[in-house]
Amino acid sequence: MKRGLLILFYCSIVILLNCSIASAASLTSHISYLKSQYDITVAQDGTGNYKTVQEAINAVPDFRKVTTTIFIKNGVYKEKLNLSASKQFVKMIGESAEKTILTFDDWAQRKNAFGEEKGTSGSASFYIYGSQFSAENITFQNTAGPVGQAVALFVAGDKAKFINCRMLGFQDTLYTYGYASRQYYYKCYIEGTVDFIFGSSTAVFDECEIFCKSAGYITASSSPDTSKYGYVFLNSKILGDVPANSYYLGRPWRPYAKAVFINCDLGKIIKAEGWDNWGKESNEKTAFYAEYNSTGSGANPKARVAWSHQLNEITVREYTLDKIFNGWNPKEMAADAQIKK
Repeated sequence: MKRGLLILFYCSIVILLNCSIASAASLTSHISYLKSQYDITVAQDGTGNYKTVQEAINAVPDFRKVTTTIFIKNGVYKEKLNLSASKQFVKMIGESAEKTILTFDDWAQRKNAFGEEKGTSGSASFYIYGSQFSAENITFQNTAGPVGQAVALFVAGDKAKFINCRMLGFQDTLYTYGYASRQYYYKCYIEGTVDFIFGSSTAVFDECEIFCKSAGYITASSSPDTSKYGYVFLNSKILGDVPANSYYLGRPWRPYAKAVFINCDLGKIIKAEGWDNWGKESNEKTAFYAEYNSTGSGANPKARVAWSHQLNEITVREYTLDKIFNGWNPKEMAADAQIKK
């Protein structure tokens, strides 16, 4: 009887040891798999390759022809960041959109080392010049507050994609810089006050939430006359914690400004007239502002300014991603990101 119990005891020990070895091997394999997903990991606690985001950017080889994936662990990274034009195909993935925060606090009137004002362009927290950049699950922020122009994100590179990201600021939050830049924002949250989405790029905001923080203007497009599309908002929501009739959908920073809202839910904050000419009647002849199938209490097509447009079932067909981006369709990448979550 005792011998039988002893044999059973030893068998149990052997089984437990085998299970522990298997579990350890499985865990090691899982960790290796996770590491293999990313080329570079950033972590403030030292558990990654680098502690700062700029160090990780600097480590990307210049003019690399394949994607370099940078994983950024949760944390508030207060850095003034610059991704140069030589850093191509960089993909940044945050651990979570709410807790992976890239931030700085410059503003236009702040003085540089020579006592000169930095200006709007100089106020950005993050500059993106490299082409084929993409970001997922990251907050881009400028914490300067309501002190005038203070850019959170300055995007100049072509074929830039942002998925499930947040852009936080006040005036001039998101600067879509350069008419040759095509940009795609999918399921992003963008907030601000005056002209907080501005610039000359062709940009699509797909299923995004646009949050207005005080009276002002959502867009300030500066599209050149050679650009057909400018800003296109698809299936997005326009919200705010301000009184009704407080916001214009846009005003033209340059004469040929363009912005179109398609199938968007417009909150009560939107002014009945919808659009502003920036004090120049001549802009009414050159700017192109339009809507299609707007819903919500801010949808009021009959009250819109006479120089704006309402698209119909035929003209709205011109607004596909393929046409807007001249053959580049970033939707596949966005769909892949949703599947992986």
